[in-house]
This record gives sequence, structure tokens and C-alpha cells, in this order.
Amino acid sequence: TASHVGGGPNRLFRSSVVLLSLFRNQYKMQRLIPMPPQPPPMLVGRKRKSFLGQPAPLGYVPGLGRGATGFTTRSDIGPAREAGDVPDERGYFQNKKQRTGKDNDGDKDDEENEDLNDSNFDEFSGYGGSLFASGPYEKDDEEADAVYDSIDMRMDSKRKDRRERKLKEEVEKYRMERPKIQQQFSDLKRALSNVSDEQWNCIPEVGDVRNKKQRNAALRPDRYTPVPDSILERAAISMASHTSLDAKQQKYGGFQTPFSGTMTPGFATSTRLDLNQIGEARNSMLGIKLDQVSDSVSGQTVVDPKGYLTDLNSITPQSTGDINDVKKARLLLKSVITTNPKHGPGWIAAARLEEVTGHMQAAKNIITKGTEVCPNNEDLWLEATRLQPVEQAKAVIARAVSSLPQSVKIWIKATELEPEISAKKKVLRKALENIPNSVRLWKALVELEEPADARILLSRAVECCPLSVELWLALAKLETYENARRVLNKARESIPTDRQIWIHAAKLEEANENHLMVSKIIDRGVASLLANMVEINREQWVKDAEECELSGSVYTCQAIIRAVVGYGIDEEDQIDQWTEDAESCVSHEAYECARAIYAHALMKYSGNKSVWLAAAYFERSHGTRESLEALLAKAVAHCPKAEVLWLMSAKSKWLAGDVPSARSILALAFKANPNSEEIWLAAVKLESENNEYERARRLLERARASAGTTRVMMKSAKLEWQLNNLEMAKTLLDESLVKYPDFAKLWMMRGQIAEQENDENTARDIYLQGVSVAVRYKYGLLVMCTILVHALMESTMR
Repeated sequence: TASHVGGGPNRLFRSSVVLLSLFRNQYKMQRLIPMPPQPPPMLVGRKRKSFLGQPAPLGYVPGLGRGATGFTTRSDIGPAREAGDVPDERGYFQNKKQRTGKDNDGDKDDEENEDLNDSNFDEFSGYGGSLFASGPYEKDDEEADAVYDSIDMRMDSKRKDRRERKLKEEVEKYRMERPKIQQQFSDLKRALSNVSDEQWNCIPEVGDVRNKKQRNAALRPDRYTPVPDSILERAAISMASHTSLDAKQQKYGGFQTPFSGTMTPGFATSTRLDLNQIGEARNSMLGIKLDQVSDSVSGQTVVDPKGYLTDLNSITPQSTGDINDVKKARLLLKSVITTNPKHGPGWIAAARLEEVTGHMQAAKNIITKGTEVCPNNEDLWLEATRLQPVEQAKAVIARAVSSLPQSVKIWIKATELEPEISAKKKVLRKALENIPNSVRLWKALVELEEPADARILLSRAVECCPLSVELWLALAKLETYENARRVLNKARESIPTDRQIWIHAAKLEEANENHLMVSKIIDRGVASLLANMVEINREQWVKDAEECELSGSVYTCQAIIRAVVGYGIDEEDQIDQWTEDAESCVSHEAYECARAIYAHALMKYSGNKSVWLAAAYFERSHGTRESLEALLAKAVAHCPKAEVLWLMSAKSKWLAGDVPSARSILALAFKANPNSEEIWLAAVKLESENNEYERARRLLERARASAGTTRVMMKSAKLEWQLNNLEMAKTLLDESLVKYPDFAKLWMMRGQIAEQENDENTARDIYLQGVSVAVRYKYGLLVMCTILVHALMESTMR
């Protein structure tokens, strides 16, 4: 057994003693009879402590203050395991059992503390917790869980026996190869059943388990804290001795004070410590440490001064703390430019620090020295030019040009320093001699020239910068129509992957009223870009179309929409996407683009009622009456069963004052929809609004014969009532009530006509009859109450 344990006889003996002690205590506790705790006699008459009976505070460990804490041996946790060992399943099932036994409050806490972070998300299994644990658990959820559980049980039962047998073999093999200490002492534990009470009492108690460092804590030496300089200074003052008196002490005898409230001079003289020298020494040590942390091989410092470039503008030293920060920043930047003098941002940061603190001359000196150390840094030259006055800045920029003749920024700065346009032109021409391929310099020079000279300069510019689209387009704008076409053709050959050249070519043709070429150019441009492996971004092309409309090129914007509006959209999403694009164009006030999108959609989906309605609403809001009527004429031709389109077309004609056209449209609508209630009522309204009552009567007679609906009957009776033909109105209402007794408005109209004839009894009987019918047909308590209220109001008024 000792060879298995690996610790020798002594370790085996100590482990045996500990185990025997633990089992003895357990044996005693089992034999004892539980008795209620009795307080000591000395505590009976005392006042009970306030903390007794209350739960312990969070994190409290009994006995921790006096060192009486528990301990864990290898027998409790088992031997060390490797990464590939089989884990112990007992702790898992025990924890699972504890988790399943939680109450409702614990579940709520788990829901609140549920981790839904992205790091807890897995693409296959989702989040570690349930996303819908807090939702209601309904019957369909229970049925779904039952189905899933049955499927899981079915799938698990297929290989359950083989899996369990394999797992059992692996566990047994693992236990045989690496048994636990508890298993090694199992025979000794079984032998403890034969131990008597006397043997139990002879087992020694466990001693102090604390280590030597904890036991000898009282013998450790004390820790001391350095004494501050102020205390040392006062101690030196109190212990100083003097052998002579000065003139003031001789005058006052050494005991009188010339000023009230101060110490006697004789007793105030001392040998004081110079704290300023101590501060300077600390600053020197800081500089030495900063020099030491620099990289002596590459010359790069570990201090990053870029933060100072952006923060120094906000530094306004107003208090002692700000002044100290400025001093620290000055020392830091001094270390930067000392350890790495070729680092330009360090010089700029140091100069700006002096500038914001008001030391302009120091800033100029620092930046001048930086230009001498780093003559090839253009940012340093620009900063030096900014800090100098105009006349001195010209001298500085001249030296910068001589050091960096290829820097575009320096030449632009030199141009800005010149007050006259002629001087600016000279500087830019000199710059182009050194940098002929700079687009920025060419643009700056062209902006200063007249159109004739600018055209000559642009001809040279496109030769030096053939890949600049802006220069090609600017040259095309200044040329004539034929020359502009040649320029754009050359631009397409030089830059075959840019869409702006094709768009400007289409705009050029539209400006010269060559509208047939606009669509051809845009189509060729899209095909050429696809051939050159350029991705067609539909949203960007739509934005270009909107810009073309704002600039007045309507045909170009419509050609762009027709060419790219259907690119990259699935067929089932085209209607929704095109409607959304049209609404977006309307919000940007690009109405021609929206009209082109609707036209393309109607061309492909000519039989779709919703597309025609959307286009009609757009024309009604943002188009003219002629465009709306033309669109509706096409709409009713493609969708003759759409009643709303017929009605919109007739109403447009009626509002324009063209009543015969409206009648003809409604006549065509009757042929397409012979039993449409809406069309019949619209025709009646048209005739009645135009005082054509005979026509309206004939239309209502035909409507009652073909489509005798409740609304048609009500409109017929109402028309006769308005014309004061009460007998005919009552006849129509009586016929209608026979066919439609559950229509409440007919009862109310019949009662109102009786009231108009001053026949109150008949009106009351009609209302009561209507209420009884309402109860019989159960078509609404609200209708019944409406009839009763109306009848009561009429009776009260009478």
C-alpha cells in the first residue's frame, strides 16, 4: 500500500491517523442523543446580543480570524489527471440534481443573469442559455416539446446499450489503471468496523494544521515607513544649537519679538533642507530614465508624441496643476527629440506646446532646429511657415522648396502666401515643371486662368495625367461639340473603368438634342464596364440619375434608370424594390427618375393592379392632369376589371369639367363590369351632381334590375326623397325592407319620412318594428340603440 501511495510509511501513517480521527468523531456524533442547546448559567440573566439568530454576512467563514480554517487532502479531490482522462461523473449529476431542484426564485435569477453576449453564441447550438425562457409556455409549446422529446428518445435508444457498455468499460479500465486514494484505503475502511470504543479514544487528535509562516507571524520583524522631509526638517530645527547672536537678537535681547504672532528670531534660525534641489534632482532622474528606455539600435523612442499633436491646442495653463502638466509634457517631448531627432512629429509637438503656453520665440527656435535636423519632412516645413510672419514665411518656404522640390503641399503653401494672381501663376508653373503629374497643381492653375487659356492648359494636363477623370471632363466642357466627343472618346480609351465618362457623353448628346443616342450610349457604357470586370452598383447609378435630373438632363436620367434599375434584383422582389426606389426618388424630389421607374415596372408587369395604382397616385400628386389621364387610359386598357381605375379616370374628367367624357368612361366601365355597385353609384352621383335627375333615375332603375344591392336601393329612395317624391320613396323603402329587413338605415329613412308627414304614430311603429327586427336578426346592439335613440329624440322634439 505504501508503494501505491507514493509517500512512504510516514505519509501512510499520517493519512491513517487523519481518517481514524474523522471516523471516530462521526461515530460519536451518531451515538449521541440530540438534545436542545442549553445556555450557560452565567448568560441567563444577560441581555441577548442583537446579531444572534441572524444570517451571517456574505463571505463570512467561521474561525477564519483565529486560523481555524478547514483543509483539503489529496483523498478528497483525488490524484492529478491528464487532459485525456475520463472525468468523474458524480459531481456533474449532483450539480444537475441541484439545478433541477431550484425554486421559482432561482429560475428568475438565472433568467436575469443569463449571458446573451456574442462570445456565448455558437453557430450550431445558438446561445448557451435559452432566448425564450422568460416567455409564456403554452399548449402548442408543450406539444412541440413532447414531439422533440419522443424523437430524442427514439434516436437515443438506437445505440444506448452499446454506448453505455462502452462507457462502462472505459470507466472500469480507467479505475483499474489509476485508482483513487479512497479506493486504495477501502480495505482499511472496512476493517474500521471491528474497532472498539477504547481504540477509538486512543486515536490522537489532529494538531495545528497551519504552516510555519502562519504560526510564526508574531516573530516576523516589523515594517517601517520612511519619514517625510517636513518631519525631518522640524526635528533639525528643534535640535539645532547656536553660538552667536545677530544684530537683531542683540537689539531685542534675544527674547523679544519685533512682530506680533511670530517666533523669536533667536529661536527660529536653523539649517533648512533645500527642497528645490530635491525636485530638480528628481527631474534629472526622470530624464535619465527616459533616455534609458529608448531603443539605442533603431533610434526610435517608446514615447508616442502623436497624442500631444492633437491635445496641445486645448492646453491652457491656468492653475498650478496645469503648469505642472506643461512641465511634464516639456520634459517628455525634450526626451523624444533628444533620443530620436529624426522624428518630425516630436518637433512639431514641442513647438506647439510652447505656442499654446505663450512662448512664441521658443516655438520658432524649436521648429527651426527641427527643419535643420529633418530637412526632408514636409510637415515640419509647413509648421515652420505657419509660425512665421508672411515675409519671413516666404523665406522659410523658399528653403523648403529647395529641400523638397517634389512636395505638392509645399508648392500649394507657397502659392497661398502670394497675394497677387500673377505671382500665384508663376509659382504654380514652376511647380508643374518639377511635378508635371500632379492633378492638384493642374487644377489650381486652371482655376486661375481664363477659359481660352484653361483649355490649352487642360490639353497639356490630360497628356501629363491621363488617368484623371476630372481633367478629361473639364476639358470636354470647354471644347465644342465635335471636339468634346473626341475628348470623351480618348478619355474612354485611357480610363475604360469609369462610369462618369459615359454619363457625361450621354449628357453631351442630350444637350445637343440628339436624344436617340442617349440610351445607346448608356447601354454601351454598362456593357463596356461589365466587360472590364467593373461591378454595377445599382444604388450608385440611381444617385447619378438623380444628379442628372437636378442638372436638367432628363433623358439621361431616364436612360440610366432603364439600364440599371433591374440589375441584381430577384424576380419575386422586383415590384417591392422598384416601389421603394420610386418612393426614395420622390423623397429626393427626383420626380422624373420615379416616373421612369414606374414606367419600367408597368412595361414588365402591365397586368398588375397595384403597380398601376401606385403610378396613378404618383401622377396625381406630382404630375399633370394630362399625364394622369393618359396613364389611366392605359391602366383601364390593361386592367379592365379594376373598378378603382375606371372611377379615377372618370373623376379626373369630371373635375376638369368634361362631363361627356366622364359619361363615356363610365359607359365603358359598365361593359367591363356590368354588376359593379361602385360604378353604378358613381354614374348616379355624376348625373345628380350635374342636375340630371332623370338620367340618375334611369340609371338607378337599371342598377336595381342588374345589381339591386342595399346601397343601390338606399340611393334610389334617397334620390326620390330629395326630389320631394315621398310616395315613390316610401314605395322603394317598403320594397327594400322586404328584401333587406336587416339594413337599419332603411328603417330610419322610412321613419324620418313618416315624421316629415307628421305621422308620429306610424313613425313610432316603424322604429319599434325596426328594433324588433334588429333583435330577431341579431345584427348588432349598436344599430338597435341607434334606432331607439333616434325615435326618442324625435318624440321629445315633437
